[in-house]
Amino acid sequence: MAEPTSSLCDKHVIDATLMWVDDIVIKHNFCPFARYVRTPNQIRCVVVAGDTGDVIQSLFDELRHLEENESTATTLIALTHSTIADFDEYLDVLAIGDNMLHDWGYSGTYQLASFHPNYVFDGSDVDDAENYTNRSPYPLLHLIREADISRYMKKEEDAEKIFSHNIEKAQALGCPYFENVLEGLKKR
Repeated sequence: MAEPTSSLCDKHVIDATLMWVDDIVIKHNFCPFARYVRTPNQIRCVVVAGDTGDVIQSLFDELRHLEENESTATTLIALTHSTIADFDEYLDVLAIGDNMLHDWGYSGTYQLASFHPNYVFDGSDVDDAENYTNRSPYPLLHLIREADISRYMKKEEDAEKIFSHNIEKAQALGCPYFENVLEGLKKR
């Protein structure tokens, strides 16, 4: 088992992650639902410095937290272990997490969304601006209640346009813009 790194201060990781929600996700309307839960501070953000086993345990703990706390709308789990900085390793952890959601009986109740500093959509080139719609300052697992997604989707005139809007916005802003913002968030 690899030794977890703890060189990053949890507060710094949480602050950078929430600033990313504000400065990228909400500012550019990548997720129109984010503003509904950010303003009343219903986003829980936790940091896991451990390996895959620790991440899966934290995922379970956060699912239980969401079950027991209606005032928390969503959870961002920031992953700081050095191996998860590798996008392929992260995808392996994400796949295990998705499988565990099913095994624990949470499929259809919660969704697991993914964000990573090196995120690349399947079929995209690594340098495509569209990847920045899912690039975050740190690797993240995002737990979302399915019921909330359904409720917020009803508020959108054309929810199908969200994805195309995000690609167009990312392309218009360009990779250098996102690179600078993400680097700035990690340095604050």
